[in-house]
Amino acid sequence: MRKMIPALLFASLLPTLSFAAPAPADDMPPPPPGMHKDGAKGHRDMMGGPFRELNLTPEQHRAIGKLMSQGMHDRQDITHKYLDKLPEKEQQAMKDELKVNREKTQKAIRDQLTPEQQKKFDELAKKQEQRKAEWAEFQQWKKEHKSN
Repeated sequence: MRKMIPALLFASLLPTLSFAAPAPADDMPPPPPGMHKDGAKGHRDMMGGPFRELNLTPEQHRAIGKLMSQGMHDRQDITHKYLDKLPEKEQQAMKDELKVNREKTQKAIRDQLTPEQQKKFDELAKKQEQRKAEWAEFQQWKKEHKSN
């Protein structure tokens, strides 16, 4: 039981890390239409808070951005290492709980929006689900063709 608690704690970080950490370059999905590689405002918005007050040079922004990206990737790898040690039943229970929590959060966010914003929010969610399904289909195709 004592070994299980740290593993579950690491596993509970998975959703946060999966949203924060970028996928490996060869597995990264294309950006949404109208979005550039660094987003509309680039790395400067990503490094808010204390970084904003440091007046970093563009080279420093790039270097720190790479370090932050690598750190997020490393944390994701560590999380997966411990998550993979959990029994399948507990992994599935965790995934189900995360899904319920995500849906609850989405509903709470939607409830804060005006009717026009809700309509747009629903459209964006639908597009995101379509892209997610397309990406899963591509990954499956990639696995099938890699083994050949």
